[in-house]
Amino acid sequence: MKRMLSACLMLVCGLVLAASSSTTQVLPNASPHQSVGTVNCASSTCHGAVAPWTGSNVQQNEYTTWLRLDKHAKAYAVLLNAQSRSIAAKLGLKQGAENAQECLDCHAHNPPPALRGERHMLSDGVGCEACHGPADKWIRSHTAPGATHADNVAKGMYPTEKPVEQARLCLSCHVGDSSRFVSHRLMGAGHPRLSFELDTFSQLAPAHYKIDDDWRQRKGDYDSVRLWAIGQALASRNQLDALTDPKRGRDGLFPELALFDCHACHHPMSEKKWSPRLGVGPGRMRLNDSNLLMLRAIVRATDPAGANAFSDQVSQLHHAVAGSTAARGADPLALAATLSATIQRVIVKLEQQRFTPAVQRAVLLGLIDEARRQQFSDYAGAEQAYMAISSLSSSLAKQGALGGAAGVAEMNRKLATLRVSLANEDAFKPDVFANGLQGLSRTISPKSN
Repeated sequence: MKRMLSACLMLVCGLVLAASSSTTQVLPNASPHQSVGTVNCASSTCHGAVAPWTGSNVQQNEYTTWLRLDKHAKAYAVLLNAQSRSIAAKLGLKQGAENAQECLDCHAHNPPPALRGERHMLSDGVGCEACHGPADKWIRSHTAPGATHADNVAKGMYPTEKPVEQARLCLSCHVGDSSRFVSHRLMGAGHPRLSFELDTFSQLAPAHYKIDDDWRQRKGDYDSVRLWAIGQALASRNQLDALTDPKRGRDGLFPELALFDCHACHHPMSEKKWSPRLGVGPGRMRLNDSNLLMLRAIVRATDPAGANAFSDQVSQLHHAVAGSTAARGADPLALAATLSATIQRVIVKLEQQRFTPAVQRAVLLGLIDEARRQQFSDYAGAEQAYMAISSLSSSLAKQGALGGAAGVAEMNRKLATLRVSLANEDAFKPDVFANGLQGLSRTISPKSN
């Protein structure tokens, strides 16, 4: 479905860190089933049509959309370019990035050799089975008369329609998990900074499905704002779980620096970029709290009674990580584990949350309030705020809750201003971004068409 509002920043898409939720659904990369190969989906009578079919409950051109328009189809090819060759050389990967497991695990569907069918090809990149699950057990039966989506899932198809499951899947590469993780070592060798937001990137992919009555009948309701919120919660939890993981959370004497704010350190020595927003004092490393900032606004809008306690937990963690006097000797890893458990409870609530226009406006106003309190002084936080405002405003517009065409046009103008302020992360000016948010509260106030 095409967005009514401006597309978000065309951000460099790193392949990134996720942790498991309470679900027991096996991710496609860990499935015990055999992968048969993307080519098995390519027939013009299956998913390889050149245009959507009429009278079908699926588009029938899913493979074609993926092949022509989806960057996932080009993920393996990226490993062959000059930048990837340079990264591999710096890391001492003599076999090249295209043969290194730590690269293939996210740039391709990379099951163990014993689970690769005759037609499976790593060069297909992130293909059908990387997201929908190895198809050996369901590829023949999923088109049979009377076959249901539940039947397919029972045979190994991955339920991408469920927000938590989709978030787990996408974040497992775009933020990483216990077996796939883009470390500071990788970024130091030249891997792009990781930046991801689930709803925005799902829209930009582009989608190869259509949310219509037939889709809802087979798979249930779809709420893009719920997807965004759950994505923020899971990304926050994944970061905390990585922080407490002895394998991922440390790199020799140092903590894993990929978990911290890049721009707190990566700037010219002559440029004084310290901000008092966290209250931890200058000269201290800061966690990348861009997702936690979004989640704080979500909790304030959906659970006002618990909002202060949640904010206190986040603040305590920042102080403990920085070793400030306010931490009073608290163990940062213990606080991270406690906050992770809190976020899991938030996720359970978000699965049932109705994101009405009133709730969406409350989240937006919360983000604007964060800007007024100078909480987006770090580029990563401002970046997430921009994508959040775009996603939420788009949802309001689709519901006719943004003042009709005039309201949409006004919001587009404000989003364009914000986008300009984020165009160059090395030249980011927090005050310019904050000024761009001025007047948004008036734009998102309840209006009639």
